[in-house]
Amino acid sequence: MFRLSQFMHDLAAPEPAASGRRPPAGTGGPMGQAPVVIWNLVRRCNLGCLHCYSFSADHDFPGELTTAEAFAVLDDLHLSGVRVLILSGGEPMMRPDLPRIAARAKAMGFYVGLSTNGTLIDERRIGEVAEVGYDYVGISLDGMEETHDRFRRRAGAFAEALRGIRLCREAGLRVGIRLTLTETTARDLPALIGLMDRESIDKFYLSHLNYAGRGDVNRRADALKATTRGVMEQLFDLALSDVRSGRRREIVTGNNDADGVYLLWWARQRFPEKLPALQARLRRWGGNASGVGIANIDTQGDVHPDTMWGHHRLGNVRYRSFGAIWNDLGDPLMAVLKTRPRPVKGRCAGCAHLAICNGNTRIRAEKTTGDTWAEDPGCYLSDAETAPLPETVQ
Repeated sequence: MFRLSQFMHDLAAPEPAASGRRPPAGTGGPMGQAPVVIWNLVRRCNLGCLHCYSFSADHDFPGELTTAEAFAVLDDLHLSGVRVLILSGGEPMMRPDLPRIAARAKAMGFYVGLSTNGTLIDERRIGEVAEVGYDYVGISLDGMEETHDRFRRRAGAFAEALRGIRLCREAGLRVGIRLTLTETTARDLPALIGLMDRESIDKFYLSHLNYAGRGDVNRRADALKATTRGVMEQLFDLALSDVRSGRRREIVTGNNDADGVYLLWWARQRFPEKLPALQARLRRWGGNASGVGIANIDTQGDVHPDTMWGHHRLGNVRYRSFGAIWNDLGDPLMAVLKTRPRPVKGRCAGCAHLAICNGNTRIRAEKTTGDTWAEDPGCYLSDAETAPLPETVQ
């Protein structure tokens, strides 16, 4: 995840605060550090979104972890040093024991986020959400009403999600919206920013499209590179405006680590004196964290390098501890994901900013070429922008 607002604060605030990736508590060292875990608790979902990475649908799927098994996983994750959990799906609120699992995680000291489509957070269920006291609730809005309902493939989904946002905010929960970037959804970004202002929403997460599940099937909808650049510039301007006005809104992006390099070039025109410090912070951030700082556990208990690698199984927490699975370099993919620099090819291999983006998102390369280490087709940098900056400090 690229925490744009933190980097922009470093650039534009009178007294910059240190930014970059903040790894969750672990045992120390690259191999010992515990990742953020995105846990897909249930595959069932009441929507059929075009970009769903898990092929979720509105029916039960066999073999999912029981409540007792989920509790055992919480114990195991805690022993393994994990302290940050994002509970996801499918639609996690379709799992009846979600409040029990989330409340137990909170009581154990985990940071607990809820990733939801928001449609099931109504006046009847907001009480259970508030009682858990999630540290953050992220709700997807893929544009304004017409666009969102088309992508979510159900009329009324936007209105229901907006109701959920408002109820969470009124209950005192920290809530944000999440947009998956495509050529179509990009057109609604200005309107969504206006909605954030009107609804006092203090976090926005832009997810670049990744080629997994229905997101792979519908990859032709992916934003063109010129569109992506335009969207990023809008977000840079928004984050800069927030810093200058004193507004503490959080703007973050994910699934395209070229965002950090693009910020470096953007800052070259506006904050040239800050370039050496920005470059150093971006290198500390380190770009793509699949298999290192981010992990996924699916509904069956299988562990993956991140949520987009559902086809690559590392082990199962029913039979082996998460820590043992995560730190086992016997898996060829994990052994390479944990190396720096990664053995990327093509434009990625020749890019002067590999230390910043870490080769970007490997799943797009694999899905489009069959080669995990080929250049990422989602990189929107020009050839000139893959060259060193004149001001670069080596």
